[in-house]
Amino acid sequence: MKRIKEPAVANMFYTGDADLLLNQLKSFEKINRNGYEYKTRAVIVPHAGLIYSGQLAFEGINQLNRDIKNIFIFAPSHRTVFEGLALTSYDEWETPLGTIEINKEINEQLIKNHNAHIYDEAHKEEHSIEIELPIIQYLYKDIKIIPVLIGKESPQKITEIIEEYYKDKECGFIISSDLSHFLTDDNAKKTDNETAQMIESGNINGLRFEQACGAIGIFALVSFANKLNYSLIRVNLRNSSAVTRDKTRVVGYGSWIMYEGNKNQFLKEFYSDYMIDICRKSICSKFDEQTIYTNHKYVFNQYGACFVTLKKNGYLRGCIGSIIAHQPLINDLVIHSQDAAFRDPRFNPVEKDEINDLVINISLLSHPKQITFSDEIDLLNKITPYKDGIIIRDKDKQAVYLPSVWEELPDKNEFMQSLKVKAGMSPNHFSSTFEAFKFETEYIEQK
Repeated sequence: MKRIKEPAVANMFYTGDADLLLNQLKSFEKINRNGYEYKTRAVIVPHAGLIYSGQLAFEGINQLNRDIKNIFIFAPSHRTVFEGLALTSYDEWETPLGTIEINKEINEQLIKNHNAHIYDEAHKEEHSIEIELPIIQYLYKDIKIIPVLIGKESPQKITEIIEEYYKDKECGFIISSDLSHFLTDDNAKKTDNETAQMIESGNINGLRFEQACGAIGIFALVSFANKLNYSLIRVNLRNSSAVTRDKTRVVGYGSWIMYEGNKNQFLKEFYSDYMIDICRKSICSKFDEQTIYTNHKYVFNQYGACFVTLKKNGYLRGCIGSIIAHQPLINDLVIHSQDAAFRDPRFNPVEKDEINDLVINISLLSHPKQITFSDEIDLLNKITPYKDGIIIRDKDKQAVYLPSVWEELPDKNEFMQSLKVKAGMSPNHFSSTFEAFKFETEYIEQK
């Protein structure tokens, strides 16, 4: 006889009425405007009451690949303190929408190989897994779950599990976590934006439980992504005040998907034309005051650095950008398209009758990495033509060349000498304080 876990938080975190619950999920689907074409196998989603964070959770889980047959749900324990990872002995988990099967075979593997253990008491009244189940049931008709509550355990253990089971394309992963708790709206937005930047940059060493109750699971997934040069793409970010209108004491929520590549590759693959259009409209807005994009996807709220290059009749007409990501990419695109058109000191400002003749290209920059070298020969040996963009710096002098400059200067020595002259140095300059950094770009050409 099957052992079925009854719902613990129905009528508390979500309605216990099946029809009302189904209608609520349908409403999430209807107003979902944050979807991407890309389907993933790993997401981070919130776990508060459905009325508060259900929309964001739905938007994240909805991005999971429909070919998945097993979903791991890694979630923090809010009520019980224990060592390791807690599994459940039940065969199925019940919600008002019916039952969902637990993959007992994978449970046994986790017990045998990853020091997990059965601990039903930890799951008895916990909400951080159960709240995701109605969404999974709504989106999948044939699925098994592996509910895993995280106790006192290292993120590395969870990363190991993800690494092992990600090899199976039928396995997907949900990291269940809310963000900041009980701050004012302004402070929550500041804290949650800092958390988002840590997740999206892959630099999460300073992530604290005060920033995310599921910090261990988040750390584990981001660590896994970093190893494979994957990235976390923002789906949505907000807090409970969007529903309650109370800004004195809020809880933060965020949703992310994992993309098998870097963020700039994602942007190029899905939004090349969109970004070119943003830049053109930004330039045109100086003449006709038209509205620039205000309803963009949340990936454009992630920090990004870009150069916007304008050409007219095959000749450079302006090029300005950022080396370091220091603001949302949408802002970088708007500002630098206008800078390239109107504030490049090498050219007169673009006139209105020139706009139709402008060809707009965009370079999306990766984060620069410092090159360590013993001398200039060693430096040149560590540079890859046509791939690397280069930044050089010596005290107050600095210059940058995008990888596209290799087309004009394919010889490493000529490339470096020209870059030094651009920085205001002599072509043969070198010193003990000379620094160099390299970066890569995704180049987007106007069609």
